[in-house]
Amino acid sequence: MDPIKRSEFLGAAISGNIPEDVVAKQAPVNEFANKTKPQFDQKSASGIDEYTGTFKQAQLIHLLRRTMFGVTQADLNYFAGMTLDQVVAALLTPATTPNPPINAYNNGTNIDPDVPAGSTWVNAAYGTFNPSRKQSLKQWWVGLMLNQNRNITEKMTLFWHNHFSTQMATVNDARYSYKYLALLRANSLGNFKYLMRQIVTDPCMLVYLNGDTNTLTNPNENFGRESQELFTVGKGPNSLYTQSDVEMAAKVLTGWKDSRATISSSFNSAKHDTSSKQFSAFYNNTVIAGQTGANGANETDLYIDMIFQQVEAAKFLCRNLYRWFIYYNIDDNIETNVITPLANVMVQNNFDMVPVMSALLKSQHFFDPNNVGCHIKNPIDHVVGVCRQFNITFPDATNYVSQYKGWNIIVGMLQTLALDPGDPPNVAGWPAYYQEPQFHELWINSDTLPLRNEYTDGFSSSAGITRSGVNLKIDFLAFTAQLTNPSDPNQLIADCAALLSPNDLGATQTAFLKTTLLSGQTNDAYWTSAWNQYIANPTNTTYQNTCSSRLRAMLSYLMDMAEYQLI
Repeated sequence: MDPIKRSEFLGAAISGNIPEDVVAKQAPVNEFANKTKPQFDQKSASGIDEYTGTFKQAQLIHLLRRTMFGVTQADLNYFAGMTLDQVVAALLTPATTPNPPINAYNNGTNIDPDVPAGSTWVNAAYGTFNPSRKQSLKQWWVGLMLNQNRNITEKMTLFWHNHFSTQMATVNDARYSYKYLALLRANSLGNFKYLMRQIVTDPCMLVYLNGDTNTLTNPNENFGRESQELFTVGKGPNSLYTQSDVEMAAKVLTGWKDSRATISSSFNSAKHDTSSKQFSAFYNNTVIAGQTGANGANETDLYIDMIFQQVEAAKFLCRNLYRWFIYYNIDDNIETNVITPLANVMVQNNFDMVPVMSALLKSQHFFDPNNVGCHIKNPIDHVVGVCRQFNITFPDATNYVSQYKGWNIIVGMLQTLALDPGDPPNVAGWPAYYQEPQFHELWINSDTLPLRNEYTDGFSSSAGITRSGVNLKIDFLAFTAQLTNPSDPNQLIADCAALLSPNDLGATQTAFLKTTLLSGQTNDAYWTSAWNQYIANPTNTTYQNTCSSRLRAMLSYLMDMAEYQLI
């Protein structure tokens, strides 16, 4: 990764809450500014042997940053004292099935005739309110991320959505997209092979990649190609499938169709190609014998079995997991020490995901210092993360209309930051996970960086962000009160830095935060006295304003730092 220097961020990052003349004079430096590409990308001999080093708060925070959207003090308190094995086991416990999205979109002039207000639309008839339902689905999904349990389910669901990408705009049926997301979530920690088999005939995917129009008389190679190139064996140097394999796959998959009436898929034997399908040497010259009648559907299972006999299916997924949870650069050492043994774990466990994720998250490589704080946050990590870290209050379910409006504010932010939930730009997913050589650096540009800081500054301001009658803002006093020892400025800054920066703050930067922003002087007693006065008299507006203004200056500055863009 090219160095992300603090000076490159500073102009866009500094908010009106911190005087620019102060920043110009005092702008602190950090070790992060000196990190260079060789430091991040240096060859590492660490592999997937289990990590046996120190597992304290720093390691816990790194683990939670990579597996959840944002780390809260409550999360740290919950996992405190647990071993690495215990934490990973908890993270790999699937979340319960959430209630489906609802009709929160009725207004005085537009009333969905098929779905009462407050009821779910996921099984309703397709109708003119489909656009409102699609937006409702995005809002609901963001709500799940904001209110995630302490496990990896939400991050894995997004991973699978990127891996098996579909676009709500193209499919254009909110019910299909909901069913698809529900499939991904239910199997987020399940079996890769089983999930792939369900994806093949899911109505959402059938529509998105033209499987519903793939017939004996009108063959369509779209899904036959992507099922290999993007979903299983990939485009690696050892993935030697051929154009003929794509054509044969298309023939195998003929006959599947979707039904908007039943929100399901079925097999039409009259549309199926019953000829035998000869695959290449890459697939061991497998022949899938043509089958007639209802038995034609069995060819799909044989096709999946054939693909998953190739170790490249495991390796390709492991590379994608690596880029999602660790770092984008996969050199020969990483391939040898991480990807290949992790793929072996996958194959040995018949493509079950829990053993694979457990091995990855407990590995020496995962906790290698070079892999800490080196990954640029995607927009969800950034926006949902700040909402969770600071426990920003959203309307609750008793006012579901406002609740969905609050979630919609976050949807809008994500869309402007180039991660529209439910609508990746193409079937390959978001370019930050595959586009060489930039990869995750694509999340940051002259448009998105100022917007990232605009949003955190907005949440930090005394007015907050208000849209559609919903106000979202950070309560800095409540946030600080939950920390270990808020009256001690040194401990306060240490706790805040641990949560908000994946890289250690240097002495100069720490001093700047304390003496210039928090206390305004070198004497610790100033802040201690101010905080204790507030705690003793929490309704006193003078004490409130003194503490909140100081906290706002310091914490806004931390969020505007380059380091805050990393996990």
